[in-house]
Amino acid sequence: MIVAAEVLIAAVTFVLLVGASLGCLIWHVRLSPKQLQEDTNTTVRLVANVFVVIASLVLGLMLNSAKNTFQAVDDGVHAYATDLILLDKTVRSLGSIGDETHQGLIAYLERALSASSGVDPDRQAEILLEEVGNKLRAIRVTDDQQTSLWNEARQLYREVLDQRWLIVGQSGGTIPMPLVVIVIAWLVLIFASFGYRSPRNTVIITTIIVAALLISASLGLILDMDNPSSGLIQVSDEPLRRVLEQIR
Repeated sequence: MIVAAEVLIAAVTFVLLVGASLGCLIWHVRLSPKQLQEDTNTTVRLVANVFVVIASLVLGLMLNSAKNTFQAVDDGVHAYATDLILLDKTVRSLGSIGDETHQGLIAYLERALSASSGVDPDRQAEILLEEVGNKLRAIRVTDDQQTSLWNEARQLYREVLDQRWLIVGQSGGTIPMPLVVIVIAWLVLIFASFGYRSPRNTVIITTIIVAALLISASLGLILDMDNPSSGLIQVSDEPLRRVLEQIR
């Protein structure tokens, strides 16, 4: 079983935060009295507070970016479903000469929805969609009305292709990994400051572990939302399933 990158990052972050805070909690008693003076403690707290503010702002921006990416892909899937329905209705308006294209659309959707969430790119589904285009181009119209419908169907097919690749392009995420690494480094520094001169008791240790768990999970969920085609938070393929039900 392959562990998702977001889960791995969250797990590593949790270990680093707990290790930094508990490490300082255990080892700060070995420092010299001069290094444990109140002035030193005040400076450490001030520096940590600076990074608390910066990390909070950056995490907020990351969450907003992930939300926008997720929303863009979700809107794209709904638009894609609409284009597919319009394409099928136009093809069926051609009569019997559009039957092969209609069946090709059904085969494409069945493959896309069975292979993944319907949002992830799938090579076999891509081939079936290309075959839909080939069947559409192979149609031989016999009058002006069919010609008009055929041209409309070809335009809709191009829109379907454009929308599909737009969804694929947006599904990769926008949060750069160097930024994630920097944020984790800031959080490690912040949690290390928590352990400095803190009393060693069950309440402190439990609080640190729970806080590290929640922050790590939050970071993992933000990164997961930034990749809408996989993970715990995925764009729903229900619009495509409704399309398949309607065109069958």
